[in-house]
Amino acid sequence: MENKRKHDFQREMQARHIIMLSLGGVIGTGLFLSSGYTIQQAGPFGTILSYLIGALVVYLVMLCLGELAVHMPETGAFHSYSAKYIGPGTGYTVAWLYWLTWTVALGSEFTAAGLLMQRWFPSINVWIWSALFAILVLALNAWTVKFFAESEFWFASIKVFAIVIFIILGAAAMLGFIPIIHSQSAPFSNFTSEGLFPNGAFAIIMTMLAVNFAFSGTELIGIAAGETVNPEKTIPKAIRMTLWRLIIFFVGTIVVLSALLPISDASVLESPFVAVLERIGVPYAADIMNFVILTAILSAANSGLYASSRMLWSLADKETISPIFAKLTKRGVPINAVLFSMLGGCLALFSSIIAPDTVYIVLVSISGLAVVVVWMSISVSQFLFRRRYIKEGNSVNDLAYRTPLYPLVPIVSFMLCLASCIGIAFDPTQRIALYCGIPFILFCYGSYYMTQNHKEKRSRS
Repeated sequence: MENKRKHDFQREMQARHIIMLSLGGVIGTGLFLSSGYTIQQAGPFGTILSYLIGALVVYLVMLCLGELAVHMPETGAFHSYSAKYIGPGTGYTVAWLYWLTWTVALGSEFTAAGLLMQRWFPSINVWIWSALFAILVLALNAWTVKFFAESEFWFASIKVFAIVIFIILGAAAMLGFIPIIHSQSAPFSNFTSEGLFPNGAFAIIMTMLAVNFAFSGTELIGIAAGETVNPEKTIPKAIRMTLWRLIIFFVGTIVVLSALLPISDASVLESPFVAVLERIGVPYAADIMNFVILTAILSAANSGLYASSRMLWSLADKETISPIFAKLTKRGVPINAVLFSMLGGCLALFSSIIAPDTVYIVLVSISGLAVVVVWMSISVSQFLFRRRYIKEGNSVNDLAYRTPLYPLVPIVSFMLCLASCIGIAFDPTQRIALYCGIPFILFCYGSYYMTQNHKEKRSRS
């Protein structure tokens, strides 16, 4: 661990960086592309309800994370909290689940970015673009934390601005200020044209994993706590502002999409944003959204490489993997962890080409489930932390940030996350997440305890 002690993380991230880092991780293909799938499955009204429940889940989990991150601001936060308050095996498993989530995301983001560039440069191979974007994201992460944070701030700002404009245009169309092309019906009739729940009310529970996955990334606030200026003030402020912006952006966007896009036109192949903008009559709608989605993808990849590298660093810092990943550069960047995480992203990219129906679908399924499992671990960690904190004779009033309504908040957030895991068991298209995710979790636990037993035997011999 000698290399690690030569340099420390630099606390250079401010509230605006943390807010945009979190928004950058959240606002990606889950909103711009996958929201069409949710509308198709749950119907317009059911989709709005799903996203409202998703926003509630995120809010409750972030309230739990806020108390932990302010009291113990460290890089790789919730892995450390799980290890300390639930058990070292759980912390180890949570870290690898989260690392895999973002490395798989890197592979899919680079593939999607290359495909989007085909619209403008059809003669250039997709994988050339994928490689160029991978080099760009690697460079942004490898320089300094401040450089990474500043680039992510501007990446995320573009898509936030685009969403605000989209909501304004959509609201104007809904209220009749902008005519809707090729539409004979009133926009609000889409909410109930197919019935409130065209595929049954249970479809809401079945789509909750997809909705929760769309909200994933808010927990990046906790990961960045160790590199934040004045975390006891910055973290609570970032959590409050991020949550309100997410609710406005996500729920506002879904209301517009649900009102202006009939369920028969909702497609998993085309961005629902493009379909709505074309119905409103926005010129070059497809090109505009192509650029915005490209920015969103690069922003999510940028955040993803940051998150996965910090998880590896945290594992090495706790001496559960090789100390080589704990080494920091003079600028406070865990360069070996960054490079290894990028390698994982490139392998995911490769598997999406060679074996999209076998290896890659398994990775995607595990990563989809992993985010919800991580949220559950945050809720349990906060519940156990508060209980131990009081048991040790401390006063709750001494906490700089307190999760309200304890123990109700951690219990309800845990139960809602658990419900979304149970819901996918009834969806044939998502059920593979359980088939692949549960064995992977058991494998992580098994490998941790085997490694620990091996270490104990070596220390005794």
